[in-house]
Amino acid sequence: MTRDMADGRGPAGRGGSRPEPSAASTSAPATPSRLPREWIAAALRRERAKAGISLSELAKRAGIAKSTLSQLEAATGNPGIETVWALAVALGVPFSVLVESPAPAVTVIRAGEGPTMHAEQASYAGTLLSAGPSGVRRDIYHGALEPGSVRESEPHIPGSMEHLVVSTGRLVAGPSDETVELSAGDYMSYRGDVPHLYEALEAGTTFVLVMQHV
Repeated sequence: MTRDMADGRGPAGRGGSRPEPSAASTSAPATPSRLPREWIAAALRRERAKAGISLSELAKRAGIAKSTLSQLEAATGNPGIETVWALAVALGVPFSVLVESPAPAVTVIRAGEGPTMHAEQASYAGTLLSAGPSGVRRDIYHGALEPGSVRESEPHIPGSMEHLVVSTGRLVAGPSDETVELSAGDYMSYRGDVPHLYEALEAGTTFVLVMQHV
């Protein structure tokens, strides 16, 4: 799909040999999407909800059949570039928003990894672990945990994220069904609006926890 767009064979037709598709033809694309249908389905549902419009209204704006849009949102349709492009225009979002891969649920940066900048006049190195999105609030905590007990946390408010950096020791942390073992210097991010836990594996385990709320 990227190659088609790069060489000008996107919504305007392949190499100019075919006319630009009409609104009616977008419901039956000639070239099916190679992306996982679940990606597009989730993106369509998310962006339509953000726009606050109905299934019928979005289908009308995009010039496609309501049944086609319903199939796409149910991840049973197989859209081509033209259909996705028409939907993106109707939603007022870039094409990439509807086809980009989902962000990983859990991100881990091991000690010594990550983009690092060094100071010119001091023995200092700073590593970017996570850039803060706009419109969010972050609370910073220092945690201390000893082996023998598990700190189980209930889900926080919707949209919460947690960023954790291990200072000393080792621990297991993350969503209850996707925990990761971390050592001193390791970084991890994960959803805070699902059940999650922390369990020390060594005495004297400490960490910095940043809770991010939208």
